[in-house]
Amino acid sequence: MFTRLFRKPKQKETKILQILEKLNETLGMLEKKESLLLKRAAQEVERAKQFTRAKNKRAAMLCLKRKRVYEQQVEQIGTYQLRIHDQMIMLEGFKVTTETVDALRSGASAMKAMQKATNIGDVNKTMDEINEQADNMRQIQDALSAPFGSDFDEDELEAELEELESAELEEELPEPVRPVQNLPKGKQPARPATQKKQTAYEDELVALQADMAL
Repeated sequence: MFTRLFRKPKQKETKILQILEKLNETLGMLEKKESLLLKRAAQEVERAKQFTRAKNKRAAMLCLKRKRVYEQQVEQIGTYQLRIHDQMIMLEGFKVTTETVDALRSGASAMKAMQKATNIGDVNKTMDEINEQADNMRQIQDALSAPFGSDFDEDELEAELEELESAELEEELPEPVRPVQNLPKGKQPARPATQKKQTAYEDELVALQADMAL
């Protein structure tokens, strides 16, 4: 199938190349013919000049007529050359078009063959395997990114934090004043070093407790 598919464009291309080569040969022949005719026309002009100097008007006129004939042939050859060039351009364009179509046809055939060789079930299976591997990889990454150590109960941590806060508050409260007994009247117990910054209200409270002890 593929051998026959690629053989036809080659035969077409070879045929077009042969035609183009033939047209090139024809152009070469026409160029040589044109050069010869121009040379003969120039010779007729020189002969006409000679006959003019010799006062042979009739011979000079004949030379000029032959020159005109040669020039007409040159013009005709120019028309032939133009037509051949046009045909060569068309053939080269057709060659490019043919090669493009053949390439597209080959590509379409190759795609069709690959589609036949590819089973949609295999594609779905492959995609499932890829998705499964992706899920496994995500699980592995999640496991690696998890913190080390055991999991902790958030409620227990909150309760422990509340205990710490309560202990801190108790430490910040002033210590209670101990009652003083068996002190002489009018004497007050010495203040502890930690109570130097007590308020006036606390001082009065200490004095009142001392009087009551008496």
